[in-house]
Amino acid sequence: MTRVLVVDDEPQILRALRVNLAARQYEVEVAPDGGTALRLAADWHPDLVILDLGLPDLDGVEVIQGLRGWTSIPIIVLSGRADSTDKVDALDAGADDYVTKPFSIDELLARVRAVTRRTGQQDGENATVQVGDHVVDLADKTISGGVRLTPTEWHFLEILLRNPGKLISQRQLLTEVWGSSYLKETHYLRQYMAQLRRKLERDPAHPVHLLTEPGMGYRFQPSSST
Repeated sequence: MTRVLVVDDEPQILRALRVNLAARQYEVEVAPDGGTALRLAADWHPDLVILDLGLPDLDGVEVIQGLRGWTSIPIIVLSGRADSTDKVDALDAGADDYVTKPFSIDELLARVRAVTRRTGQQDGENATVQVGDHVVDLADKTISGGVRLTPTEWHFLEILLRNPGKLISQRQLLTEVWGSSYLKETHYLRQYMAQLRRKLERDPAHPVHLLTEPGMGYRFQPSSST
């Protein structure tokens, strides 16, 4: 049974998430503040953390940093902060995803399934990934249908494909692909994402796999059947 730690200072949200997660066979613990969350995480070893940023004792980003000091378990931020700076700070601190309040419980549960699926796949990481009509072989760096990518396109795509469902921040992509001196060059990301969509998406104007999260970053959304 997957263990989920929910951290929020709103009792009604703790109650709602406990009921909805337990009904779907998750084992749930709750914490009303950051200090309790860090102690519970160390003692109980959850498989996933759902975390509010606006906590009474610690900022949620500090909690993320505290967790990332010793664990790589998935962290989904659930916050009323809609500013893109808050979102990017949380992602750069190590959060795996970000859901803004008010939220749909169905959307949040879908994000939970996505990050737990990705975590379960990491040990037996697949070398091939289906993207629309194409099969991408990450080991051989080939794509079915004769699609060819530049080295930079490959680097960009590989980061997304090796983290299915995970929101990758603009800062992380720019740093990993171009280097830390290119953090303001967000137009690079838009340009290369457009090129990848033209080569891999069935309808580049309406992508279903290579997605943009405005102001935050990008994610690869696998087919629902995979």
